[in-house]
Amino acid sequence: MRAFLFPGQGSQSVGMGAGLSEASRAARDVFEQVDEALGQNLFRLMRDGPEDALKLTENAQPAIMAHAMAVFTALTHEGGGSLEKAAQFVAGHSLGEYSALCAAGSFDLATTAKLLKLRGQAMQAAVPVGVGGMAALLGADVDLARRIAEAAAQGEVCTVANDNDPSQVVISGHIGAIERAIDMAKEMGAKRAVLLPVSAPFHCPLMQPAADAMAEALGRTQIAAPLVPLYANVTAAPVADPDIIRDKLVEQVTGMVRWRTSVANMAAAGVDEFVELGGRVLGPMVKRIAPDAKVTSVVTIDDIEVLAKEIT
Repeated sequence: MRAFLFPGQGSQSVGMGAGLSEASRAARDVFEQVDEALGQNLFRLMRDGPEDALKLTENAQPAIMAHAMAVFTALTHEGGGSLEKAAQFVAGHSLGEYSALCAAGSFDLATTAKLLKLRGQAMQAAVPVGVGGMAALLGADVDLARRIAEAAAQGEVCTVANDNDPSQVVISGHIGAIERAIDMAKEMGAKRAVLLPVSAPFHCPLMQPAADAMAEALGRTQIAAPLVPLYANVTAAPVADPDIIRDKLVEQVTGMVRWRTSVANMAAAGVDEFVELGGRVLGPMVKRIAPDAKVTSVVTIDDIEVLAKEIT
């Protein structure tokens, strides 16, 4: 069994999609449709930069989705197949859930782009720059990360944001609490703690204003049942009901991304091949969670052509 995976924020880089756009008309169409939906030349920003503008959350989120969907569309075009033939499940890391749902037919491309533009703007606006932060705890499991976060909170918000894999957990909250967590992490048993270069504290209660904005936007949005089930971040379980999907996308803004458990549960359900579309970030995590699984990252037209032969 195969699952298609879609990366989240942090996988953006200047030049993304440039070679793919030149090699694939189907991919180029995706970038053009996203530009039209947003009324901005996002693809030029992806291709040429500047990096600071691409890293802005409101640009990075739709850009990462556009890149992943360009890869997916080129793959299905090259392979002449469909998602249902190629994969049994989809999953995405944070904003990657929107990419996964777009690939699975729950949202069309224009709707996905607009939702992610809004999501990025709402997440950035929820907390003033400098008030919040995030840190990666390396060599720490989720239980140790929770203990460190609780000890560091001291009346402020400090919670686990991403349970990525057995050796990497991300915490999020007020910057003072995050800095205290970094100071005490090694003493409490973590190998290392690293402050992340992010502009807002994602996936923690400080994001509630963004969750409210997404609840309103998603409440006005038609969601179709996905062609294959989505493993939701906040439950690490498969979901196919549109109303539940809507609720989980809202919960995800403030809730923990349970990536480690999602991958483990997919493996337990029989998935033995994981394909990351549009990035090379999730693959190493998957290998640490399910070492026996086949893991493939598909980014270039060469990658696409190799996989297209396997899925036809």
